[in-house]
Amino acid sequence: MEFYAVLGLQPGSSAAEIKRAYRRLARRHHPGINPGDRAAQALFQRISEAYETLADPMRRQRYDAAAPRVPDADRPVFEFTGFDFTVAAQGFHAATFTELFAEVLHPVPPADRGHVEAGADIYAPVTVSFEDALRGVDRHMMVTRQASCGGCHGAGEMHAADVRCSRCHGAGRARSARGHMVFTKACPACAGTGRERSPSCGVCGGQGRVVRSEGILLRIPAGVRDGARLRVPDRGHAGGSGARNGDVYVDVSVRPHHALRRENDHLHLVVPVAVHEAALGARIDVPFLDGPLRVRIPAGTQAGQRFRVSGHGAVSPSGERGDLYIEVRLAMPPLVDERSRELMREFARLNPDDVRREFLESFTSQG
Repeated sequence: MEFYAVLGLQPGSSAAEIKRAYRRLARRHHPGINPGDRAAQALFQRISEAYETLADPMRRQRYDAAAPRVPDADRPVFEFTGFDFTVAAQGFHAATFTELFAEVLHPVPPADRGHVEAGADIYAPVTVSFEDALRGVDRHMMVTRQASCGGCHGAGEMHAADVRCSRCHGAGRARSARGHMVFTKACPACAGTGRERSPSCGVCGGQGRVVRSEGILLRIPAGVRDGARLRVPDRGHAGGSGARNGDVYVDVSVRPHHALRRENDHLHLVVPVAVHEAALGARIDVPFLDGPLRVRIPAGTQAGQRFRVSGHGAVSPSGERGDLYIEVRLAMPPLVDERSRELMREFARLNPDDVRREFLESFTSQG
């Protein structure tokens, strides 16, 4: 409801103007003044509702922020066309002033046939494994969408012969009389066109769209990140009257890997290395997605040291690949026999340096 139009005001009207308009209309359309006139009673209720909203500053502020505006050009035109003394509508056949001006005080915006609404978008989630996210994968998904009706091809109505409107006889205008005064307005049966309207489609009920489930192919590119949003164009809800369809937007969730961790386009992997391999150096096989990688561990490698394997990370949007970073975790063998223990004691005697000396010195200096 356009409350300002109900009171015959503009949106910028003052509180005093709102009160004056309400009092003027209330005196004219109060049910006590128009006993038995249901149209007057309904109109008075609309006037009261408009006044209660616009007279309260907080409610008016919320209404102004949210209420749609009806352009003046779209309001129904009710014209006084003069006197016709060959017409003397009285009694039951005479239109009341309330009926004549109801549409002016409470305008109903006409359907904008020139405006075509595009179809709405559809949003859906999908979950993929860490490996599929790196390699890329195709997924078949089912979406429930509003599709263009096949019965009317999205028009919402069936084609009919071009016939004059039976109510206005092709004039496009409807007449109302109050005594000898004659008023005209656009014919409500044909919306002022003068031609009969086409019947609504029985398949879609005049909506032009039907609801159905369809399968779509979602191509998940290699290197897709967790939280990425993919777009499948033109597979959303169908637009009205042949307008463009909406799109399908898919939010991707990537399941974490038990060993690999991703940072940007780089991958990180913690690999256990035996003490003798770290001390003497070795070449070890590191398991990876595309098969084991042969990695060289230099002699004297320390725990936490990292090595970079170029070009084995995730694919970036530009097509380049990140790197794989391997972090060493020293793994101590179980010393279950006396010979192994003796060798470790001999190793300690040959290497008496305190491995924590630098750590202790740095810790003390910070204190």
